[in-house]
Amino acid sequence: MKIAIASDHRGVKFKKELFNYLIDKGYEVIDCSENNNEASDYPDFADKVGTCIVKQKCCDLGILICGTGIGMSIAANKIKGIYCARVVSESDAKLARSHNGANVIAIDSNDLDLAKKIIDTFLETEALDDERHRRRYKKIIEIEKREYNGL
Repeated sequence: MKIAIASDHRGVKFKKELFNYLIDKGYEVIDCSENNNEASDYPDFADKVGTCIVKQKCCDLGILICGTGIGMSIAANKIKGIYCARVVSESDAKLARSHNGANVIAIDSNDLDLAKKIIDTFLETEALDDERHRRRYKKIIEIEKREYNGL
């Protein structure tokens, strides 16, 4: 499995730790924000990870890191084919993958040990593990195909 990872300026050190952690676990990892700095903007890196997954198809899943995970998840979800969940627990990571088919997670840069557990859970969980979840996922894809015309 190949993983794309990126962070904004608030998660640089955190991302480096997680990058090495994933490499040590045997994953192939692409760092999509290796040259970021104090002025870097999270949408740029969400876009790079999304591009790796849906356009270039060089990665299977993605991990985004910023101060809260919120901005990254919003930006990533603007990319057609990216289903990003902001997760704060192992339970969130498992459900995001198994129930919602998330292919990217966004996490905050606060607790490295928890982040490792969240990432392990996300990467080890089977996507859409039940027919009802696959049915709902297909409905999300249908919504994604539409243009918004108001309520």
